[in-house]
Amino acid sequence: MKYGLVGEKLGHSFSKVIHEYFAQYEYDLCEIPLQEINSFFIKKEFKAINITIPYKEVVIPHLNYIDESAEKIGAVNTVVNKNGKLFGYNTDFGGLRKLILKNNFDFKGKKVLILGSGGTSKTAFAVSSSLGAESIVVVSRNGEINYKNVKKLHSDCDFIINTTPCGMFPNSDSSAIDLVGFKKLSGVIDVVYNPLKTKLVLQAESMGIKACGGLYMLVSQAILASEYFCDKKYDEKTFDETYKYVLSKKQNIVLTGMPGSGKSTIGKALSERLSMPFVDTDELIVENEGIEITEIFSRFGEKYFRDAETQAIKQVSAQGGLIIATGGGAVLKEKNIQYLKSNGKIFFLNRPIEDIVPTESRPLSSNYDDLKKRFSERYDIYKSTAEEEVFVNGDVETAVRIVLEKLK
Repeated sequence: MKYGLVGEKLGHSFSKVIHEYFAQYEYDLCEIPLQEINSFFIKKEFKAINITIPYKEVVIPHLNYIDESAEKIGAVNTVVNKNGKLFGYNTDFGGLRKLILKNNFDFKGKKVLILGSGGTSKTAFAVSSSLGAESIVVVSRNGEINYKNVKKLHSDCDFIINTTPCGMFPNSDSSAIDLVGFKKLSGVIDVVYNPLKTKLVLQAESMGIKACGGLYMLVSQAILASEYFCDKKYDEKTFDETYKYVLSKKQNIVLTGMPGSGKSTIGKALSERLSMPFVDTDELIVENEGIEITEIFSRFGEKYFRDAETQAIKQVSAQGGLIIATGGGAVLKEKNIQYLKSNGKIFFLNRPIEDIVPTESRPLSSNYDDLKKRFSERYDIYKSTAEEEVFVNGDVETAVRIVLEKLK
């Protein structure tokens, strides 16, 4: 291996996609068991590597040189082999700093709460200090400041940085902390990048608090690491273009709207245009249950169907790079919206009710009166849960073009 990432478990890493987009080298993912990691560093059979959990501290005794900032933080995520001597650096610092500045968060004179006490927490502490934070509080499970007393003692914080793995796939339903009660909070940063938006980030957004996930940090630290790999500098355009590229590969395009609004037709057209797989959650429910939707309703009722729908939505939302057409009532459950937004951008296809034809295959809108009732019940929910609205007049190509424009 010349270049790559070393860690214990790398099944969901984005690093290969990132490096091979902007750099002219192959980048390998190398999973190494704990009992073999020391042997790996002794052999030094690599040119330059990134290091992730749980080896950012394990590598330090094997280094011939450690960068001052990495030494202060106590963690290394980049190692360069220079004629048999290992040089260690920490580009997580620069990556997190760029993420914070990219989102225009101003830490000067502010109180920052850091969730977690591991290596990334130390990085977040150093970054917060460099950005002029007046007070920095570290929260850990068993520390003096912990998740049981933090709200009582530090509910006046201005920013929260999550450095724990809480909310990371496949445990996307978890969150390190409940944001209710932090009355001065103006920003939330979560270093987790898979899903793109964790439960913590989504809660912040629902409360009107600006929040961001860790994808831009991941991209930035990778490019900064490559600067050490190749002894070169990249301009800001490289950072932004790489981030947009990776986001386009990982983000789902989610289509909501009434039955008959064109979700499947437009979704399939987008799938062809973007070379992204298309999934219809109604079709997935039929596949999972082994019977048609009308039969699900008649045999088991609407509640059973809605629960099956939530499971299907959770199933597809955990993936990335999909075009997802949802059922007409998918927006009725808050949990569905949380799953869809975790890795996706929601587009409401707003087609005039008079242009929609009711069909018997849709149990709750099989006639025009029921269709109008459903439209009235759901319209405001469609609008409030979508990031973008697309007016559909029957012209598929126009709708596709509008969606593509709104993705830029």
